[in-house]
Amino acid sequence: MQEVKRGGRVLGREGERPQGPFGGLPISELAILVGLIAAVIGFVGHGGPALIVGLILCALGVIEITGREHFSGYRSHASLLAAIPSVAIEVGIVLAFKPSQRAFLVLVVVPIFGGLFWWLRKRFLIARQARVARMHARAPL
Repeated sequence: MQEVKRGGRVLGREGERPQGPFGGLPISELAILVGLIAAVIGFVGHGGPALIVGLILCALGVIEITGREHFSGYRSHASLLAAIPSVAIEVGIVLAFKPSQRAFLVLVVVPIFGGLFWWLRKRFLIARQARVARMHARAPL
């Protein structure tokens, strides 16, 4: 796979997609599909447990796939992986404290997102460098 560089950034994927934790079984992809179906059923039925379970199942599948790709250096998902805990913390604050000025949530959530994004991006670049080094070490001369 050819690496594309633009302005010092490394774009795209490197090598083969990392193997899932369940061997050849696409469990995460099936979780996304089943979660999407349940979410649609719940949405059509005007909410309820099917919608909540569907969204949670879909989110778990997406987190597993993006985390696996990101931390193996295959493809960066730093923005998505930083947004998930940031939004979860924001929802927790809203449910626990019911702030009257929700704009102040930005003061809490933006630094969390920024810190997580910085760490995740750094971690991806380290994993990408190791992945490329392994690929070049295996390549025949």
